[in-house]
This record gives sequence, structure tokens and C-alpha cells, in this order.
Amino acid sequence: MRLRDADWRDLAPMAEIEARSFPADAWPPATFWAEHAARPRRSYVVAIDEHRVVGYAGLDLAGDVADVMTVTVHPDRRGTGLGAHLLEELHTRARAAGAAAVMLEVRADNGPARGLYGSRGYAVVHTRSGYYRSADGGPSVDALIMRKELS
Repeated sequence: MRLRDADWRDLAPMAEIEARSFPADAWPPATFWAEHAARPRRSYVVAIDEHRVVGYAGLDLAGDVADVMTVTVHPDRRGTGLGAHLLEELHTRARAAGAAAVMLEVRADNGPARGLYGSRGYAVVHTRSGYYRSADGGPSVDALIMRKELS
């Protein structure tokens, strides 16, 4: 498995992984095109295994605090450490761009993602009540705003 900068050929597979990963609130393909067009402020990396995209991550480099836009791993590759590898690459890119901290937003009901972020030094700094729709039509889900200081 290797990481490389995302290019326009990766946008369709990224959108497919997104739809499988977040059925209730997946980004539409047009959002991936808009994110790609926002370079160099936006920085996206893909994980490639056997010539296919198996994960991706994106970062907004807006100054001294960078924002993680997404970290997504193909359902077949979850639990392999790929998400941590992608997140660490974002931290490297943020540091290189001069950021002192990184922030992100995560669904409160996404236990694996919260575990990953917590294990990498992120702490909850704010909660947006009822921000996300529920995947099953139930009550809405809070968004947790998390921050990590880069060293």
C-alpha cells in the first residue's frame, strides 16, 4: 500500500467509497470535484493498494489551524491501521504548511473514528447538537469538534 496525492482520476473511486461509508450524508461527486479544484488550499491524499483506491484523506490549509476535511477507508480495509496512516500524513502536511494545530468534526456515534482521533491526541472542544441526520431515520446525531496541537 502506498500514499500519493489525489488527482482527478481518483475522484470517482473516492465518491464510491464515500457513498458506501456514509449512506446518510455522503458527499456527492460534485463535492469531490470542488475540493480538488480548491488546491493548493486543499490537500488530498489517496491510499492505493493493488492499483485501486482503498482510502483517502483531505485537509484544508487555511493558516495556523488546518482542518481535516475527511478521513475515509474502504469498508473492506477498516481495522487495518490505514485510517491512522492517512491521518498521520495529514499531520505531516499541516506541519509542512506551517499549521500549529489541526481541527476536525466527527459524528458522536462514530466510535471507531472517535477512537482513532482520541488515540492521536485530539480532544473534544465543542459539540454541535443534532448536526447530523440519523442513518436510520431516528433522532439526529451530535457533531463533535476536536482539536490537536501539532508539535
